[in-house]
Amino acid sequence: MKNRQQGKLKRELGLFDVYSIAAGAMISSGIFILPGLAHARAGPAVAFSYFLAGCLAATGVLSQAELASAMPRAGGTYFYITRSLGAGAGTAAGLMLWLSLALKSSFALIGMAVFIRFFTTLNISYIAMGLTVFFVILNILGVKEAAKFQVTLVIGLLALLMFYLFIGTQSMEAHKILPFVPNGWRAVFSTAGFVFISYGGVLKIAAVAEEVKNPGKTIPKGMILALISITVLYTLVVLVTAGVLDASKLDNSLHPIYDGAVAFFGKPGGILMAIAAILAFISTANAGIMAASRYPVAMARDKLLPPIFSRINEKRNTPVISIVFTGAIMIAVLSLNLESLVKTASTVLILTFIFDNLNVIVMRESRVGNYLPQFKSPLYPWLQIAGIIGFGFLIVEMGILQIIISAGLVIIGFLWYSIYGRLRTAKDSALMRLLARITSKELTKNLLETELRQIIRERDGIVTDRYDKLVEQAPVLDIDEQISMHEFFKLAAEKLAPILDENSEIIHKLLVEREQESTTILTKGLAIPHIIIDGSQKFAILLARAKNGIMFPESSEPVNILIVMAGSQDERNFYLKSLAATVEAINSSHFEKKWLLAKNEHAFKDIIIFGRKRRFI
Repeated sequence: MKNRQQGKLKRELGLFDVYSIAAGAMISSGIFILPGLAHARAGPAVAFSYFLAGCLAATGVLSQAELASAMPRAGGTYFYITRSLGAGAGTAAGLMLWLSLALKSSFALIGMAVFIRFFTTLNISYIAMGLTVFFVILNILGVKEAAKFQVTLVIGLLALLMFYLFIGTQSMEAHKILPFVPNGWRAVFSTAGFVFISYGGVLKIAAVAEEVKNPGKTIPKGMILALISITVLYTLVVLVTAGVLDASKLDNSLHPIYDGAVAFFGKPGGILMAIAAILAFISTANAGIMAASRYPVAMARDKLLPPIFSRINEKRNTPVISIVFTGAIMIAVLSLNLESLVKTASTVLILTFIFDNLNVIVMRESRVGNYLPQFKSPLYPWLQIAGIIGFGFLIVEMGILQIIISAGLVIIGFLWYSIYGRLRTAKDSALMRLLARITSKELTKNLLETELRQIIRERDGIVTDRYDKLVEQAPVLDIDEQISMHEFFKLAAEKLAPILDENSEIIHKLLVEREQESTTILTKGLAIPHIIIDGSQKFAILLARAKNGIMFPESSEPVNILIVMAGSQDERNFYLKSLAATVEAINSSHFEKKWLLAKNEHAFKDIIIFGRKRRFI
C-alpha cells in the first residue's frame, strides 16, 4: 500500500454529501433517546427547547461556516484555532476534539443496544466492534465511498421520520400537550441546554472541508441547510411524540420515538422506528470516524504530531494511518463506562462552538491579510458575543467534573506542545497580529498571510495567468507625503525603466504627455496611467499608494491609488485584457479600504490578484 507524506486530500464531496454528513451526524441519540428524558424536565414545551437549542447552535454554525469558507482545510476547528489563537491552543484543541469525536462515535454504537435488543440477543460490544472495523475499512476505501454510504443512510432515515410525522400528526390529542409549559419557562430554557448536544454533529463537516468541491460556497450552504432542516425535524417529531403519548409513558423513556410509533401504528411502526434509530446511530458513527480522523492529519501537517499521521494513500486518497488509529480508540473505549466520558465529549463540543465564535472575532479584528471568507456571518460581532455567553452557561450546566476533565485535557495538550510541537513548528497566528495592532508593533514575518494566500488559490481553483505573474513581479511605491503628479511619474519611471529596458526620462515624458492628452483618473482618488513604449514584447505594471495623495492638474481631489501600465505596441491586445482585469479587481468588495490599509507589498498584490474572478492565458 503506497502512501505519500503530507499529501493533498482530493475534493470529491458535493452539496448533498455535505448535507448528509452534517444531518446524519446530528440525528442519533438527540432524537431517539433524549426526548423522553427531556420531557420529564419541561413537559410538552420540550419541543420548544429543541427549537431554542437549534437557534443557539446557529451562532456557532454561522461562525464556523465563515471560517470554513475562508480556510477549507482538514481539521476544522483545530485548524482555525491554530491560525487564530496559536499552535499551543491548537494542539490542546486538536487532541480534545479528536478524542471527543471518537468517544461520541463509540457512544453512538453503544446506543444501538436499546434498539438492537428488539431484533437479537447478541453481545452489543461485539456488534459495535464489528461495525467500527467496517467503518474503518469503508473510510479507507475513500471519502466518496463513505459519503455515498452516508447519503443512503440519511435518505432512508429522513424517509422513516417523515412517515412518522405524517401518520403521527393525525393521531395527536390536544389534551396531551396541554398545559404546554407545566414546569415553567425556566425549565424550558434549562432543558434547551440539556438537549443542545443534539446539534453538535453539524460541526463535523468542517473537519473534511479539504475534500469538498467549491468549499467556499458548498460548506456554508450544506451546514445551514442541515441545521435548519434538522431543527425543524427535531421540533416537529418531539411535538408529535408528546401529542400521542401520555406523560407517564413518555417521561424518562429511553425509546420515545419507538413508543410513539407503537401508540399510533402498532408493532410494525415500532419496528420501523427501531430500524430508523439503528440507521441514525450508524450514520453518526460513520460521520464521526470520517471527521475525527482528519484532526491528526492536520496536526501532523503542522508538525504537532508525528508525520506518520499525515500520510495519504495514493490510490484511495485517504489518511489510512489516522483512520486506523481513530478506529482503535473507538474500540478501546467500548468496554468502558462511557457516561462521564461522553459528558466530557459533549463539553468539548460546546467549547468548539465557543472557539468558533472567538476565532471569527480574532480573525476579523486582527485584519490579517488574505482572510477572505466567501461567506460572512451576519450580525457581527453581536451574534458571536451572544453565542459565547450562551455556550458559557451550557458549560456550567455540564457539571464541575466535566469542566475539570476538560481542563485536564487542555493541560495535557499544552504539555505535549511544549515537549514535542514547540521545537518543530513556528506558526504565525491572528492573535499575534491583533496584539501587534493594539501595541502598534510591526511584525516582520508574514507566515499566516502566505499560508492563506495558498489556501485561497486552492479554494478558488486559481490558475496563475500572465497578468497575475506581472502583478506578482510588479514594483510597489508606498508614499507617505503628498507629492505632485510630476514627482510621482518620475519615481514610477525610475522603477519601470530596468524592467522595460528603457530610459527613465523617456518613460517620465510619455507618462506626462499621456496625462495631458486626457486624464487617467477613473474615479475619485484612483488613476490608471498607461503608456506605449518603443520595442516589442514589453509590458510592466506598477502599483502605488499615496496616503496623503498625489495632486493631478485635472483634479481638485488628491489621488491615493495608482496602477501604472506600460507596454509596447504589439502588446495592445494584452493591455486591453490587463485593463479589464484591473477594473474587475478595482470593482471588488471594499477595494479602496483594503488598499489603503494594506501592510506590505504582498498585500497590495493579493488585493489585485484575489479581486479577479476570471483568468486568461
